[in-house]
Amino acid sequence: MYEIDGIVYADNPAPLITVKQVRPLDDYRLLVRFSTGEEKEIDISNLLDEPVFKPLQDLNLFRSVYVDYGTVVWRDGTIDIAPEYLYDTGGE
Repeated sequence: MYEIDGIVYADNPAPLITVKQVRPLDDYRLLVRFSTGEEKEIDISNLLDEPVFKPLQDLNLFRSVYVDYGTVVWRDGTIDIAPEYLYDTGGE
């Protein structure tokens, strides 16, 4: 049982998922290792038309990906993708 903002839940809270490692692959894919120990390959090419991700169309910038405080980032953190999004959309 746990409480968030005054609401009591009978379940246990979901574990916080963070990114431990990331490696850029071809075709705008990322190989991501999560705090759960799982590794997933994630295709982010569908995000590249979004204004915030458009700069990643530059392959040199895309390849400069790294992990900062458990999150996948580029450009000193001005571009990032939530670990939960990557985990939920990534394949095995």
